[in-house]
Amino acid sequence: MARRRAGPSTHRYARSARVNELLREVLAEALERMADTDERLSLLTITAVQSEPDLRHARVLFASLTDPDRQALYAVRRRLQAVVGAQVHFKRTPQLSFAVDPAVSTGQRVEDILRQLHRPEATGQGGSSREGDGSAGSGPGGSGPDGSEGRGHGSETGPG
Repeated sequence: MARRRAGPSTHRYARSARVNELLREVLAEALERMADTDERLSLLTITAVQSEPDLRHARVLFASLTDPDRQALYAVRRRLQAVVGAQVHFKRTPQLSFAVDPAVSTGQRVEDILRQLHRPEATGQGGSSREGDGSAGSGPGGSGPDGSEGRGHGSETGPG
């Protein structure tokens, strides 16, 4: 029987990404079950998990995290680690820490900037830049500033 040679992985993405996704799924399911007994855990959304390569520590990232939420998570941290240890068979069970996902706040900031950029156009302040540029009223192929050419009525303005 031929042995498989050590070479490029047949997996589509790195081991660390697969481990992080697995931890995210297991922890999300565990939090959903624990939310039945502790309401503070009910509105938490895990966006990602960042584990160290040696799996000693893993940071669980949430969309939002208030102080009561953080306290509730640290109260059930050992139970969450026990669930990970029981469902995922790693050499070590990572010690969990909890933080807010910086990508969520960055995305919110980008959305706010985009809203500010579009706000002057929506209120009519940006409309003056389009007036008088020759594009208003000229059809396809129109070249005159008053839009007389290209409207399909050239015979009306020609010499008689």
